[in-house]
Amino acid sequence: MRDAARFLFGRRARRRWVHLILGGALAMPYVLVGEVIVGPLTGSRHVFDSLPLQLLSFAVGLPLAAVTALFPLTRPMSVAAVRALCGIGADVLAEGPARTWAARRRAAAWFTLHLGFGGIISGMSLAVPPFAAVLIALPAVSLLRDSRLGLPEVLDHGWALALSPVAGTVTLIALAGCAAGSGGLLARWAPRLLGPTPEDRLAAAERRAADLAVRNRLARELHDSVGHALSAVTLQAGAARRVLDTDPDFVREALTAIEDTTRRTVGELDAVLGMLREGDDRERRPGPDAAAGSGHREPATPTLDADLDGLLRRTRAGGLCVTAAVEVRPETLPPLVSREAYRIVQEALSNALKHAGPGTRVTLRIALTGDGARTELCMTAENPVSRAVPAPRPGGGHGLRGIADRARLLGGTAEAGPADGLWRLAVRLPVRPPAERSEEPA
Repeated sequence: MRDAARFLFGRRARRRWVHLILGGALAMPYVLVGEVIVGPLTGSRHVFDSLPLQLLSFAVGLPLAAVTALFPLTRPMSVAAVRALCGIGADVLAEGPARTWAARRRAAAWFTLHLGFGGIISGMSLAVPPFAAVLIALPAVSLLRDSRLGLPEVLDHGWALALSPVAGTVTLIALAGCAAGSGGLLARWAPRLLGPTPEDRLAAAERRAADLAVRNRLARELHDSVGHALSAVTLQAGAARRVLDTDPDFVREALTAIEDTTRRTVGELDAVLGMLREGDDRERRPGPDAAAGSGHREPATPTLDADLDGLLRRTRAGGLCVTAAVEVRPETLPPLVSREAYRIVQEALSNALKHAGPGTRVTLRIALTGDGARTELCMTAENPVSRAVPAPRPGGGHGLRGIADRARLLGGTAEAGPADGLWRLAVRLPVRPPAERSEEPA
């Protein structure tokens, strides 16, 4: 008994009833258009006073509703109403406008069913409760029996009059049952008609892949810039502490390098966080504006041309002896290659600082190798292997993986390991895309 009462009058049933009433309200303009069509066709001037003509107007209006529901924005409106009032989980409903005709037809079918069931239940909700109230109050209120309400003649009999409260109560329960049943059917059909199509699932998978790619890129940026800065600042501060009383000039230089490093790192951190904020703003602003925002301007990031000298200066201030041989003009490199190459050099020097320690000699070479058809940027960083392979650190091991990922995304290669008593990192980055190189004559 309790389950039946919950099914008919529970919170979920009441919310679905409201959803049906909303459908009836949306159906009213189409019913009025149907009356305009039915009136001249039947030659009647009193369509509103005739129940059969009203039902005919309703039947004429539903196809019009189906046609207008083919617009893409019908689906997000229906999905929002279903989520709020029908108790359907968001994971089984589609996001955004319907882009394909198959999705539009399904959304139109749902919209038509919603208006159809909603119109019927709304009409019953307007007519049945007053009639049931009269039946329930009829035995106790003699004025109702003497009125001209158009009650059936059977109610003139005593037995019928005694049963009228029961009939009124049953009528109300029947109305609640019709509303609960209609709401349950719509809730069952919602995932099928408003659920994601294969195209929607593919688009969602592409969005997730793009989000993961952005997250991985941001993680690499943070790891490279912040990790290098912390390693350099720690070593610079340690070196300055050891010679604080004996070499004030070195201490002053180390403090200047620390200030420069932290200032640059804060700027890079702000740029990365700005990218995150732009992504959040696009997620909160769905629609064409979000799509247009996907071509946002990249924040300024370090490059070989503008920032290599400062990187080497700050690294040397931390106690690392770096011999750099730059055999290429950095300004001639493509911006993407220059930016990624800077990050790779930064991570290589950061690893040397963390693992080999101050006083280690590192040789850095950046050169163009190969013939004109296979021009590559070759970077090598070498330092003693005995001091460059420490015990694994908790949470470490991401630097070389990040270098390999950067090289692979540009179509290049990265190799790291001991060779001839040295720890050697060799990275090759194509200066021009493979498609352009393949067009070169053999």
